[in-house]
Amino acid sequence: MPRLLPYILKLSIPLIVLDQITKWWVVFTFKDPNQFNNPEAPGIFKMVIIDDFLNFIRVHNQGVAFGMGNGSSWAPIVFLIVPFVALIAITILWRKKVFVGISKYSAPLLIAGIIGNLIDRLFQGFWLEGAKDMSFWERLSQGYVVDFIDVKLPFRIPFTENIMPTNHWPCFNVADSCICIAATLLFLSAFKPEEQKES
Repeated sequence: MPRLLPYILKLSIPLIVLDQITKWWVVFTFKDPNQFNNPEAPGIFKMVIIDDFLNFIRVHNQGVAFGMGNGSSWAPIVFLIVPFVALIAITILWRKKVFVGISKYSAPLLIAGIIGNLIDRLFQGFWLEGAKDMSFWERLSQGYVVDFIDVKLPFRIPFTENIMPTNHWPCFNVADSCICIAATLLFLSAFKPEEQKES
């Protein structure tokens, strides 16, 4: 079984850097969602990349996928703890040789996604305009993940009206993409058990 560290150095770290560069570009380029009604607030509202399909916008997500947990008092604290538990679990599962075959790439991708979003939760709350007079713990609890990739689907997905009232897929970022690709690799690897045993 190969060591995890080389995968982290070659895959996780470059993706974490890319994730953070894109997020900080968004923070310094786009308006804070809390400032949308302030015409003097710096930044722009939206950048159209592909007309009627792909936009860049700035979204603050304190919850998880589809914004679940946003605005709740428990989400910022819970989602500061969960990533550490997940990173420990990945390390243990790697040592137990769970990540084999094509799924061996899912571990560094998961690590990149988890750490990329964890960095946001730890630091982004301190940059908020309205949090300047708050205590350290209050500012930490304001942490959020920066999402910015806005995709408009050409069709409606059945039974998603509550979580997707429009044709727009929930905003995501590079870290989220890493986690989704990792999940896909894990799913695909489940169909090749014999090949995994040989690798």
